[in-house]
Amino acid sequence: MHCHSTASDGECEPPEVARRAHAVDLAAIALTDHDTTDGVAGAAREGAKLGVRVIPGCEFSVRAPWGELHVLALFLLPENERLQGFLRDTRAARRRRGEQIVAKLQALGVDIELDDVQAQLGGSDGGAEGALGRPHVARALVDCGACDTISDAFQRYLGRGRAAYVEKPLPRLTDVTSLVHAVGGLTAAAHLGDHGTEAQLRIFQDQGLDCVEVRHPSHAPPVEQRLTRFAERLGLGITGGSDWHGESEYGESHAPLGGMRVPDMWLEQLEHRLELVTKKRGESQVRSE
Repeated sequence: MHCHSTASDGECEPPEVARRAHAVDLAAIALTDHDTTDGVAGAAREGAKLGVRVIPGCEFSVRAPWGELHVLALFLLPENERLQGFLRDTRAARRRRGEQIVAKLQALGVDIELDDVQAQLGGSDGGAEGALGRPHVARALVDCGACDTISDAFQRYLGRGRAAYVEKPLPRLTDVTSLVHAVGGLTAAAHLGDHGTEAQLRIFQDQGLDCVEVRHPSHAPPVEQRLTRFAERLGLGITGGSDWHGESEYGESHAPLGGMRVPDMWLEQLEHRLELVTKKRGESQVRSE
């Protein structure tokens, strides 16, 4: 319920993500690229051929007390123009940030151009309007020989507090939850880790959060159990996933595709929650009219 393609910062084109999912015997995945749904159609077409259900999703970044919170949006309608307008604006802000990062690197004497970074966006499903991010800069730094690995690029230049770091402009959580609800989806707080206290989840719930990603490579079993307990107590849904980006980006933040398997029952519960929420929103709209 959480993986990426070349439409944002993953290594595989969207159809290949579906093929990889089939190869590891997954029945369903959610393609949740950062700030874009451009890969969903390609992944869904390939998934339909192979019997892999592809749930349309997206991963948003929003403000949080500690800096940045990632929010998964599931069951989206990719063709919705309000959603696409928001995402286009967000990707434009990402590109401006990328330009600023490249300028800082150049000032540090690094031989890198924006075109080098843009080339990392991948194929046609990502395209020139893909969601450019720091991983693309990191890969360009490796390709040009300025860094040995992606991890090295973040440690030397791109991590928070490093010489080429640029703060990301972030919307409020309520902006994203309102948007996702308006286009018929659910929201889930991604990989919260130790930030996922019951008090903080209650605040997020008041701001429109529907679910919590409890199963994630960065969550040790006690963290998963604690988040699950809090979610159940607050009436929030639960989800999970590998946060897969590709074969070369494992570690505590990512796992192999299929490495964090989610029970079928979790997906069924999310679908049931979506039905209830959609019904409630419809009744509320009728009363307001």
